[in-house]
Amino acid sequence: MKTLRALVAAGLVVATFGVAVAKLPPPPPPTDAQKQAAEEKKAKDAAAAQAAKAAQARAEDRAVARYQAEMKAAGKPVPAPQMAPASATPPAAAPAAPAKK
Repeated sequence: MKTLRALVAAGLVVATFGVAVAKLPPPPPPTDAQKQAAEEKKAKDAAAAQAAKAAQARAEDRAVARYQAEMKAAGKPVPAPQMAPASATPPAAAPAAPAKK
């Protein structure tokens, strides 16, 4: 009996929520000031993400350099790096050759 009551109550909650959401009007279109603010925020977020990425790369390079120095100090062989340093800029991609027909 309790299970039936719980199911009925859950059904009423879902139905009420569905009706309430269905009656909401669509948001108004953004104004020019809002569009400009959104663009500025997007540019600011992109700059912050780029700065965070650069800081992460520098931290990774410092960790690798410290590890290699400790390995040398301990007299152990230092493995050759498998990748270029993270802070190094990647080489420019070669232009794609036109497809031959």
